[in-house]
Amino acid sequence: MKFTVEHTPANIVKVFPKASDLFKEYKIDFCCGGNRPLEESFTEKNLDSELILDKLNTTYEEWSKEDHDLIDWDAKSLSELVDHITHKHHAYLMEELPALGQFVTKVYSRHGASHPELKELYRLYNEFKLEMEEHTIKENNEVFPLIKEYDVNPSEELLEKIRVANGGLEDEHNAVGDLLKEMRTITGDFLPPANACGSYQITYARLAELEEDTFQHIHLENNILFARL
Repeated sequence: MKFTVEHTPANIVKVFPKASDLFKEYKIDFCCGGNRPLEESFTEKNLDSELILDKLNTTYEEWSKEDHDLIDWDAKSLSELVDHITHKHHAYLMEELPALGQFVTKVYSRHGASHPELKELYRLYNEFKLEMEEHTIKENNEVFPLIKEYDVNPSEELLEKIRVANGGLEDEHNAVGDLLKEMRTITGDFLPPANACGSYQITYARLAELEEDTFQHIHLENNILFARL
């Protein structure tokens, strides 16, 4: 297949997961705002649509010739999708957020005087941490159990309960997505200074990993799980 300006980033990433790397390079949202046609992102960001589509299609053509053990999430049950998000993404967050927070604090306390952007990073990270912890707990305790119940015994009444419990979650996704974008901007794409110490380098590398995991997490929820409901 050939991708065009009419395709949405969310659907492209479903078919071709590696496209997320290209979208990150050009700061094209594939998770929170991933359901807009590519043409809108190209116009909004004044991007060369022909160049990017050529890269996208060339990379996809090469990738499609290789063997890939892809998961077809549309073929999985809602319960399987919920379990994957819980055990992979939620578990990662609950372990990584406190640990990475210690690094963010350490780097700010030691280098904040000469790198004032670290104060803003500290603020943004802690706001992100609080939002994601509260968000994850709400999903695990309220929303996901209802979805698993619906998967076994679907009903309009239960679906309405899910919609009520789910209220605001996608807005929260947008908010944390914006926080990640701000963190990327003020850190110069998570690139530490040339003379950065080991802790500084580790902090930025782990922030980049956190961003990657969170975007994939939000993509699975917004564009696959919630879309199917």
